Amino acid sequence: MGVQIRIPGPLKKLAGGQDTIKAEGKTVGEALCWLTETYPDLKERLKDEQGQVRGFINIYVNNEDIRFIQNLETPLKEGDKVSIVPAIAGG
Repeated sequence: MGVQIRIPGPLKKLAGGQDTIKAEGKTVGEALCWLTETYPDLKERLKDEQGQVRGFINIYVNNEDIRFIQNLETPLKEGDKVSIVPAIAGG
């Protein structure tokens, strides 16, 4: 199954300079595991020591926040678009 993962600008260099990557997985968690196994430098930026998505990283599937669906268990289907969006702080 192929889904498209959009990589934010600050993380592109850790993903071989790509801004979109075709990934495999039936759930968001599986797709992120595939992504971090394929591009290991992304792992520490996206996941904490327990393997959970870091608090300042937001993940969307087709523009819907996974926290309001099924989190990492959110199912994916062919052609879905997964966006990784780091939170922006400042003032």
